Amino acid sequence: MDVVRSDTGAFDERIRALEASLSPFAVRSFETRGRELPEEDCGVRTEFQRDRDRIVHSKPFRRLKGKTQVFIDPEGDHYRTRMTHTLETTAISRVVARALRLNEDLTEAIGLGHDMGHTPFGHAGEDALDEAVSERFGRRFRHNEQSLRIARSLNLTYEVCDGILTHTGEREPETLEGRIVRLVDRVAYINHDIDDAVRYGLLDEDDLPRAEIDVLGATGSLRIDTLVHDIVEASEGVDDIRQSAEVGEAMLSLRAFMFERVYLGPQAAPEHERAHETIRLIFDHLAERGDEVDEIVDYIAGMTDRFALSYADSL
Repeated sequence: MDVVRSDTGAFDERIRALEASLSPFAVRSFETRGRELPEEDCGVRTEFQRDRDRIVHSKPFRRLKGKTQVFIDPEGDHYRTRMTHTLETTAISRVVARALRLNEDLTEAIGLGHDMGHTPFGHAGEDALDEAVSERFGRRFRHNEQSLRIARSLNLTYEVCDGILTHTGEREPETLEGRIVRLVDRVAYINHDIDDAVRYGLLDEDDLPRAEIDVLGATGSLRIDTLVHDIVEASEGVDDIRQSAEVGEAMLSLRAFMFERVYLGPQAAPEHERAHETIRLIFDHLAERGDEVDEIVDYIAGMTDRFALSYADSL
C-alpha cells in the first residue's frame, strides 16, 4: 500500500498565512536558522513543532519526573518534580506568548527543553557536580549547557537551542520567545517552591514578606496571575520582555526571601550535604574506573534522585 504524503507546499502556505498575524517581533517558523544537520520538511508540522515532539519523546525529558525541585526524594505525592516545573513553566510561557502574538510553538519547545540537562537533587546536585568536575578535570558544569548538549544531540533548531542555553546565565536569549521562558521560569519556581515549602513545613503562609505579598497576591495562583498580566502589559508593542518596576522588584525580593529561608536556609544544609555526598561518591567511583569526563557528566546529570541514591548505596 502506498503511503500518501501531505502536500508540503500547501502546508507551508497555510502556516505562512497563519503566522502573518503574529507580532512583527515574533519568529516565524519558516524563518528558522535551521538545524546543524539539514533534514527534509515534515509536511504536517512546523520546525518548532517537530522540536517539541522530539523533546517530549526523549529519555532525558521522561527522566525529569524522577528529579525533585527542592527536596530530595520526598515522601508524598504532591511535591513538584523537575517535570511538573517544566510543564508549569511551559504552560505559563505559552499564555504570555499568545497574549503578545509571539510564536507559541517556539516558546513551547524552549520551555519543555530548558531543564533536560538538570542534575538530580536540584541546584544542590548541580553545585556538587560542578565542584567535582572542576577539581578533577578543570571544567565547569552548568545545567543549561548540559541541556544544550542534549538539544544538539536531538538536532533541534537554532532558535530552540539558543533559548534552552540562555534560559539562565548572563547571556540573554536572541528571541522574545526565549526571553519569555527565561522570565517565566523564575515566576513558576518561586511560586511553586513556596507551595512545596509550606507543605513540607519549612514555611507558614504568615512567614511570607507582607509588602511583596500585598503587591503580588496572597496565593500562588493570584501571584502568577499578577505576574503574567504585568509581563504582558509591560511588553506589549515593544521588542523586549519586561516587568513593571513595582512588580519586578517585588518578585526579586520574594526570590531573595526564598533563597534565605528555603534554598540556602539552615534546614537545607542536611539535604545539600546528602546531595553532595551522593554525587561525589558516584563521581569519584566513575573517575577512578577510568570513565571519560563527558561520559561521567552525561551519566550523573541524567540520573533521577532515586537512582542516584540507590547507585551510591550500592557503592
